[in-house]
Amino acid sequence: MRGKRERMFALAGVVFLILGALSTLIFAVTDDPATMTKFKISLAFMIVVPVVFYAFILAERRWGRNREEAVPAGEIRSVIFDVGMVLVDFDWRGYLKQQGFEKEKEEKLAAAIFESPVWEERDQGLLENEEYEEKFVQNAPEYERDIRRILREDGKTIRVFDYAQSWVKYLKSKGYRLYILSNFSDNMLRQVRKDMTFLEYMDGIVFSCEVKEVKPKEEIYRILLDTYGIRPSQAVFLDDRRENIQAAEKLGIHGICFKNFKQAVKELEKLGVK
Repeated sequence: MRGKRERMFALAGVVFLILGALSTLIFAVTDDPATMTKFKISLAFMIVVPVVFYAFILAERRWGRNREEAVPAGEIRSVIFDVGMVLVDFDWRGYLKQQGFEKEKEEKLAAAIFESPVWEERDQGLLENEEYEEKFVQNAPEYERDIRRILREDGKTIRVFDYAQSWVKYLKSKGYRLYILSNFSDNMLRQVRKDMTFLEYMDGIVFSCEVKEVKPKEEIYRILLDTYGIRPSQAVFLDDRRENIQAAEKLGIHGICFKNFKQAVKELEKLGVK
């Protein structure tokens, strides 16, 4: 919320500066001696307003920090969500079965795409999508046509869980700050982002493909914490992979290894998140 207020202040400052610059320019090119006073006032306006707005933003940051620090260290204020298998289902096996392949071909395609190390490597987004596609094809060149088609439509492996929208909306209504920290490929994200309507309730979002870092590497957690000013002791992270939870806990973030919705809700309640 603090970031949103700062953006509003900055936008208002830009509008005032544009108006001030226009009025100063008009007075400067006017020959009427009576406009000299107006010119001086306008020039002063151009100098004073940026200083006032800058001071106001600094005060807002300091005030926001002090307000957060007033919250007891053990009280959870921020809930951080993984996406896959927490808020959405990632059913790649079901997607492959829908294609009607023979069993042997289905298994080879699974090994070449979804079970390949390239799948998780792609989440970091260090290469172009086309380059990753070529890597997948190299795993089973005899199925090149099928591999390319499956990758173009791999967003069909994603289905938003029924509880996702109402869950995050409820937590938001209770005053918690909500964040996303998820490994996601650019190719898939472009296909499904519009369907993940729960994202509108988030105060901050970090997708691996956009920051070029992946879980469980420490850097992606630090990017989230530093970008949004999250205090680790006041945050809880929900992820379906134990190694990702352990990485968060090393930084002082509370962790819940997600198994299902009811289990996660109970674990959150133990931390006071209700």
